[in-house]
Amino acid sequence: MSRTAQPGPKLAAWCGWVMAGGLALTPIIGWLAPLAFAPLLTIMGVLTLPALRIEEEDRPVGIAIVTLVLWAAGSSAWSPFTAKDLGESTAAKLIAETVVFFAAICAARAAAPRSRTVALHVLAWGTALLGLILLIEGLTGAALYRGVRDAIHDPIRPDLGIAKAAEGLFILAMLAPAAALSAVRVVRAPWLVAPMVLGLVVPAVTLGYDAPLIALVVCVIAGLATAAWPTWGPRALALVGAVYFLGAPAIVWAVRRSGWYDVLEKDVPLSWSQRMGYWRHAADWISDHPLRGWGLDASRMFNPGIKLHPHDSALQIWLELGLIGAMAAAVFWVALLAGMGRKARDPALAISGATAMAYLTFSAVSFGVWQEWWLAVGSLAALACAGLQRQPAHAKARASVAPRPSTAAVFSE
Repeated sequence: MSRTAQPGPKLAAWCGWVMAGGLALTPIIGWLAPLAFAPLLTIMGVLTLPALRIEEEDRPVGIAIVTLVLWAAGSSAWSPFTAKDLGESTAAKLIAETVVFFAAICAARAAAPRSRTVALHVLAWGTALLGLILLIEGLTGAALYRGVRDAIHDPIRPDLGIAKAAEGLFILAMLAPAAALSAVRVVRAPWLVAPMVLGLVVPAVTLGYDAPLIALVVCVIAGLATAAWPTWGPRALALVGAVYFLGAPAIVWAVRRSGWYDVLEKDVPLSWSQRMGYWRHAADWISDHPLRGWGLDASRMFNPGIKLHPHDSALQIWLELGLIGAMAAAVFWVALLAGMGRKARDPALAISGATAMAYLTFSAVSFGVWQEWWLAVGSLAALACAGLQRQPAHAKARASVAPRPSTAAVFSE
């Protein structure tokens, strides 16, 4: 791993305590107010801006992100959606989030060993607590969440209460891989993994949410592949990411031409049928402007065919930013995933690959690509993985690997 100028001891300790403080708030936010992750990560990033460092291995990912953000901001010029003010401007938010969210991740990498260890303890215990809360919600039909709403004199319908409480499943799924490894290797309390797994699986089944279960399966497969084949496993995941972002519209078009798409859309549950309807409309409108796209946030203007966004990040990027945006997104994921390849096995990197694929799975079926709270959750998960990668137990394995200055170098060994 390449090294840049490291922060002083006071800043390093501060970074770790900020990391610990943010993770301490995660269970309550993940349960009651997931939208608050955006301001939480913003505060964490602002507090640790002096720790922002761009290391040599960050360059491929960084170039892809900057290209994507600048192209997205520029596409606002021809987008049919016009922001009413700066606070509604997705372009302005993306530029700010790129800086502060990355600063928070850098803080985890720069954190002093003592405060970082405390933060990883907080991650393990806090995620287990979130899992326990969600397990109770799954067994009681979100009674805890509805009880809180009643206590603050803001009652909610049972079905809406379940939907709100179930949002915590996505947070749990994103943090559980890093938290589980922290529980085993840092806290030395493997039993903490049990409430994480039960808190994900049981509510997903009882409350009827498929996406967390799909993400769990993908996460396990990706983690095992990266652990078993530390060189080729990440490259295989990178290939999946590239095919997904570059080929999503073609996949929809091909399935529709086969005749299976309409059959599936009629037979699947309502939530999936709605998604497939959004994907079908998105694929049709992508063909109108395949190179430059319709412009940033254009998805909001295609109601009723699409409500807010297509619920698929690749199709949304194609629809709004065209081929140029899709290529930048593909390069980002290829650089991120393939860059995790190592000659020696590293559990922290296997967990990082699993976490990345969980995020990609949710982005493929659930959330809008520009939703700030979801970007913040992804950054928080990346922060947790970065902290694990810097633990002394993994330093030797990393030190024997030469830095990779470019995306091409990842595939050239």
